[in-house]
Amino acid sequence: MTYFDTHAHFYGNTSPAEHAMVMKRALEAGVTQLLAVGGSADLNSGAIAVAKAFPAQARLALGFDRDQTKDADPETLVQTLRLLAKDLSVVAVGEMGLDFHYHPETADAQAALFAAQLRLGDEWKKPVIIHTREADETTLRILDETPWHGKGLRGVVHCFTGDKHFASQLLDRQLAISFSGIVTFKSADMLRESATFVPDERLMIETDSPFLAPVPHRGKANEPAFVRHVAACLATVRKTDESAIASLTYRNAETLFASAPSF
Repeated sequence: MTYFDTHAHFYGNTSPAEHAMVMKRALEAGVTQLLAVGGSADLNSGAIAVAKAFPAQARLALGFDRDQTKDADPETLVQTLRLLAKDLSVVAVGEMGLDFHYHPETADAQAALFAAQLRLGDEWKKPVIIHTREADETTLRILDETPWHGKGLRGVVHCFTGDKHFASQLLDRQLAISFSGIVTFKSADMLRESATFVPDERLMIETDSPFLAPVPHRGKANEPAFVRHVAACLATVRKTDESAIASLTYRNAETLFASAPSF
């Protein structure tokens, strides 16, 4: 059984040896593909390092998440992404998005940065990786206001934590939905209900490592090798087997994050 972890973070200041051990354990667990995802200067650096060191196993996404609004204006950050992407094979823009749970006071700045990166995704014809928490209406509004001229799905809402209604609205907007280790948590009944609603062709799995380790690894640093626990949980709630979940989510990720030529 093989897996595609569609969202893994790596710190830029982590040693190459530590990255190598994480990637080795992932491969031993059947994670033959993963998406190394940026989100800050440090996470972009780590994603680039892993994608360069493990080109057969890791693909690259670059972006700035909602926490980066304090560091620079949106256009400066987008220009930084243009420079970072030069001579690299970038398959997606992200992560990006909105989180009004921790930082509602920066809602306008978050929205501006989100929209700017959506425009970059449209310009590059690359899928986007979206974070949204307690920001449903604003997320949908910005998606509707920002054009998408690419082919196929626009991107994926990663680490989904919403209900079936929000999932339906995202599906209507050409997005896939990815579930993380949160779906295994005892308190996540609503999320598991949402996981039964997403159609096979829009379903993805991820770790969001090193965060949000799934049961039975809660309290530990998460890593891509643990994505199999997400697949097993989804198999249970969707009344199928783990190999079916692994296969269809792998296929969906391969389609969305197709290898790209360097800029």
